[in-house]
Amino acid sequence: MLTAAPEYDSAARPPRAIEELGDVASHSHLLLALMARNVKVRYKRSVFGVAWTMAQPATMLLVLTLIFGRTFAPRAATYALYLAPGLILWQFFAQTTSIVITEVASGVELWRRIRMPKTALAIATTCTGLLNLGLAMVPLLILLAIVRIPLGIALLTIPATAIITAMFALGLALALAAVAIYFPDTAEMYQMLLIPWMFITPVIYPRAILPPQVRRLVALNPMTLFVDAFRHPIYDNSAPSPASFGMMSAIAAVTLLIGWLVFTRCADDIPYRG
Repeated sequence: MLTAAPEYDSAARPPRAIEELGDVASHSHLLLALMARNVKVRYKRSVFGVAWTMAQPATMLLVLTLIFGRTFAPRAATYALYLAPGLILWQFFAQTTSIVITEVASGVELWRRIRMPKTALAIATTCTGLLNLGLAMVPLLILLAIVRIPLGIALLTIPATAIITAMFALGLALALAAVAIYFPDTAEMYQMLLIPWMFITPVIYPRAILPPQVRRLVALNPMTLFVDAFRHPIYDNSAPSPASFGMMSAIAAVTLLIGWLVFTRCADDIPYRG
């Protein structure tokens, strides 16, 4: 006796955001493969390989130190040491968010042919960025050891700050990538926005040089929290306060949640765009 095939009930489908989370969890091997691809593509046919990840921030650090070292010396005695952590974290944030937005557009053809989690490229890019962030920190830590700068237990907070910053970057990038699905100029507009955003983040200059009113305005910038938390364990051997960690975690979690909900809501439209 034949039994009737079960009927598909679209109403029984879980919310798209939850479904995407399950897809990502079941495709961990794909995330690892995408990360390996990112590393290979970046350093393919490169003579110096991963050394370029360390050379880029080092070059920027040298140039900015030569230009601003004496100017900011009264407020940051060891300016290079003040500049380096913030610069490295900012470059991670800016590059990761920019690449994620771009990869959504470049992944359209792939999603038309293969069923895969729509957030996989974004997550893999963010994780690859974290790897590059770790590599960029290597020469800085070696330099600190050579010049015998005392480092303490506060240094252990740096990985946590990096992960929280990555959560914020991923959430923001997903939200902007969702907008880019419908408005392709979003990526270019974001690149322009990054320029003033960097200058209202105390990456290059000490916050102490700003007038009190401007200082309060800069404090509202979420990247100020992340940069300060990443810098101080290296610069003055102080860890972020529990309140700062709580604020950073809350901002990152809310941003990631909003980005995830917005992107997954628009994700089904991706194969039909571009």
